[in-house]
Amino acid sequence: MDKPEQQDHVDRLKAQWARELPDLDTSPMEILGRIYRLSRLVTPTIEATFASHGLDRGEFDVVGTLRRSGPPYRLTPTELYRSLMIASGSLTHRLGRLEKAGLIRRVPSENDGRSLAVQLTEEGIYRAEAAFRRDMANEADAIASFDPEKKRQLAALLRELNLAVEARLAMPAGEATET
Repeated sequence: MDKPEQQDHVDRLKAQWARELPDLDTSPMEILGRIYRLSRLVTPTIEATFASHGLDRGEFDVVGTLRRSGPPYRLTPTELYRSLMIASGSLTHRLGRLEKAGLIRRVPSENDGRSLAVQLTEEGIYRAEAAFRRDMANEADAIASFDPEKKRQLAALLRELNLAVEARLAMPAGEATET
């Protein structure tokens, strides 16, 4: 075990569980527990950044998705729904709030005259970009003291882990194999 000054929150939790349930392998906490902890630590800053631009996290997800889609910053509700992986009712509610705020408008679909696409307004483009730029600056600042080579290594390992977990969770129940 590392020296106490080198232990983080997860090390302390893991030690407590090891004392209480010594037969249980708690090593997954070393990875997933730290990812969860890091997410919880940065979430308030991310949400405050979006709020300073008049957006909540879900609204930013919509305007950010539209903004990164490229000109003309327009997607069908189905494309948005699939990209965001949320319930259709949640999307409808978000779109209503964003339209009322003047950040999106509904325009006739180029492919289907019976439906409406969702398009960012000029203000929506501005706010999505401003919020994202500020968020990236905050995130860069949070990891600024971390060695650049270690950042690259960690990013590669996390990508590999993400792909493995996505593949594992996409398997139909009962088809998972022990490795």
